[in-house]
Amino acid sequence: MAAGVKTSKTALGDSRVRVEVEVGSDALERELQSAAGEIGRDLRVPGFRKGKVPPQVVIRQVGREAVLDEAVRRALPNWYEEALHDAGVAAVGDPKLDLTELPDQGAPLAFSIEVGVVPEAKLGEYRGIEVGRRQAEVSGDQLQAELERMRESLASLETVEREAGQADFVVIDFSGSVEGEPFEGGDARGHLLELGSGRLIPGFEEQLTGAKGGESRQVNVTFPDDYPAEQLAGKEAVFAVEVKEVKEKRLPELDDEFAVQAGGFDTLDELRQEVAGRLGEVEERAIEGEFREAAVDAVVAKAELDLPHELVHSKAHEMWHRTARRLSAQGVDPSRYLELSGKSEEELVHEAEPEAELALKREAVLAAIVKREGIEVSDEEVEQALRQAAAPEDGGRRPSEKQLKRALKRARAQGAEDALREDIAMRKAVDLIVEHVTPIPPEQAEARDKLWTPDQEREEKAGKIWTPGA
Repeated sequence: MAAGVKTSKTALGDSRVRVEVEVGSDALERELQSAAGEIGRDLRVPGFRKGKVPPQVVIRQVGREAVLDEAVRRALPNWYEEALHDAGVAAVGDPKLDLTELPDQGAPLAFSIEVGVVPEAKLGEYRGIEVGRRQAEVSGDQLQAELERMRESLASLETVEREAGQADFVVIDFSGSVEGEPFEGGDARGHLLELGSGRLIPGFEEQLTGAKGGESRQVNVTFPDDYPAEQLAGKEAVFAVEVKEVKEKRLPELDDEFAVQAGGFDTLDELRQEVAGRLGEVEERAIEGEFREAAVDAVVAKAELDLPHELVHSKAHEMWHRTARRLSAQGVDPSRYLELSGKSEEELVHEAEPEAELALKREAVLAAIVKREGIEVSDEEVEQALRQAAAPEDGGRRPSEKQLKRALKRARAQGAEDALREDIAMRKAVDLIVEHVTPIPPEQAEARDKLWTPDQEREEKAGKIWTPGA
């Protein structure tokens, strides 16, 4: 990232800081020229072709102040990130940014940022602590459930000459109307429907129970009030349905033939062993994740850290905003999500505060371990992280080394490299904790946490709150 800013930092108390930022006149001029170039793409000036108006002409035509205002608006997010990095600030929550006035030509730009920061944790014991870890076990029920899932995936549908019942499939033609008029999407031919699946409008499938192949039925339903197609929401509809066939799902027998079909195994016993091993590996990965999290939380419990409620609330808001962005990326309107949950944004944020507090504590403790242990991240580790994160291209090919180098260069230009280094350092801190943890049976850990001591009684009488491991 270009060194275009100078910063100074002042602690304000309550885990907040103010960062005074100065953007040099040279950096400001570069952004001014860039903004003028962008404006010039759509500007029509006699004597110049469209898109070819020089920046100095744009500035003269539009006015320096207007172009500078656009330049600052465009560049401010990058200056903000650069300033926080230069000041060594890991921000929490929304910042308060104060930019009073635009500078004269040749003068630097000054603004300030006030933002919450995670306070430094006072570490307790973090090497050699005992943490409960369960053993990987695959029960007979789990194994049978997976085999049943495999049977379902290899099931066949066979036409039957009887009435349709729950879990049967029907092949239907249907045509719907509202107030006697057909509507878009209300008809289909050869539609395969599982009775009891709940995939169609409530009440539709129930009215086909007992139907036979070749039978016609009239289905009367009411669209739900929250139906996505607003023109149909709450409306009564009539469907003319012709049942073409009734089909029954047939599951293969659990025998050696099924083992061959399911995975090319000679016997059912061989298939059971393979499935049990696969389930065991999945369970082991889940246990490892639980254990790593429990190890970090055990270290957090032994650390001292004062988190103001305002900071926790800001973190909870940050978490909601991240969730909202993810919902939007998935095509879900966040406001619609709130409506369906029956809760306001503030209610969800308030409910997330315990999770936000724990996230802040974990972050602070891991940062303290990184600092105390002098954990560093090499360029090779950054490149390896990019390599692992890179998705395969079409055809299953991985990005080339040249493409990875470009990705690293882009990450540096966007200021993302420092965040990536920090993330890698945090993971190395977790690795260090786990490496020095002593796993014990969960029952032993639970019994230890419930252990009563005479000291506990004295502390309770003295008005103190006793917590395990405090």
